[in-house]
Amino acid sequence: MLKQYLLTPGPTPVPERVLLAMAQPIIHHRMPAFIKIFNEAAEGLKWIFQTTQPVLMLAGSGTLGMEAAVVNTMKKGDKALCVVGGKFGERWRNICKAFGIETISIDVEWGHAVDPQKVKAALDGDDKITAVFSQANESSTGVRHPVEEIAKLTAARTNVINVVDAVSALGAFDLPMDKAGFDVVVTGSQKALMLPPGQAYVALSDKAWARTEKRDLPCFYADLKRERKAQAGGETAYTPAVTLTIGLVEALRMLKEDGLENIFSRHDKLARATRAAAEALGCRLYAPSAPSPTVTSVWGPDGVDTDKIVKHLRNQYGVSITGGQDAAKGKILRIAHLGYFGPFDILTSVTALEMTLTDLGVRITRGAGTAAAEAILASA
Repeated sequence: MLKQYLLTPGPTPVPERVLLAMAQPIIHHRMPAFIKIFNEAAEGLKWIFQTTQPVLMLAGSGTLGMEAAVVNTMKKGDKALCVVGGKFGERWRNICKAFGIETISIDVEWGHAVDPQKVKAALDGDDKITAVFSQANESSTGVRHPVEEIAKLTAARTNVINVVDAVSALGAFDLPMDKAGFDVVVTGSQKALMLPPGQAYVALSDKAWARTEKRDLPCFYADLKRERKAQAGGETAYTPAVTLTIGLVEALRMLKEDGLENIFSRHDKLARATRAAAEALGCRLYAPSAPSPTVTSVWGPDGVDTDKIVKHLRNQYGVSITGGQDAAKGKILRIAHLGYFGPFDILTSVTALEMTLTDLGVRITRGAGTAAAEAILASA
């Protein structure tokens, strides 16, 4: 039997406490027992989003939250500015196009963060732009985008909102919604919130909520105004993901026990250790100037298809990481460190990578990556 280790950027490992909570007998979603659970989850989400706004729970993946952000804040004739530096930046653009929204793209070289001055120039040059869509963390490339700087640019424009995909970011590094001035923040259950896939969470600022009064795009299930009204009473407009909501309560309790500062510092240390280990093994960082705190992307060894490395890790050692997509397919490796991850998860992934590279004939110094990671993980 080969023991399996999940080290992907989503889904991520689910803590035993959360699994046990979700193993309880199912309860009805319109009964007082569930309403109590739902309300605790709703308050906990405000805490992790760092907002006073309601954080709406939707039964669906993070992409449902992204679509809800578009159809509830945009209207026919609007123009969207999309930061496109990876697969999920492309997703913003594709969702907007699916609903007939005219889009302008700031195409960012993969592995790089967007320059806020390019966002400013686009906004200054086109007063028809009504929203900027971007990623806090582009997990397909391992890049953290400067969404705080983008929020400053839109704050001074009464007709422009900023919409942040924080699916692979929120709960791993500091994204204070109210303080930073984010207008829409979207995340999902299966990343730093330590749950299985199946729930999306969306929060809107007052500025964004005002936009929902004028929206005219087709919308039914993702109607956030209807959800806001229902969820204010401890229910959802439609059948919720009951078991995931029960798990969410337990996950948020665990996160509160750690505290935000400890959560953010843990992710930072795990990220630094992973980057140091990869470089010690001769793998160059794919995003050296804006590395992600949640997933480390590195170039593979010269002449080696990284998909073969991913496959060997999984089949030979039971370690699941991810490779590149599209233009980066076969060229990069992505090692996650978000959510329910600790030091020995990093050491496991690094040791398995060392063994795999050796198996595939890549010349490395055995233990170099592990030693580099240990030096950081053991530090105060």
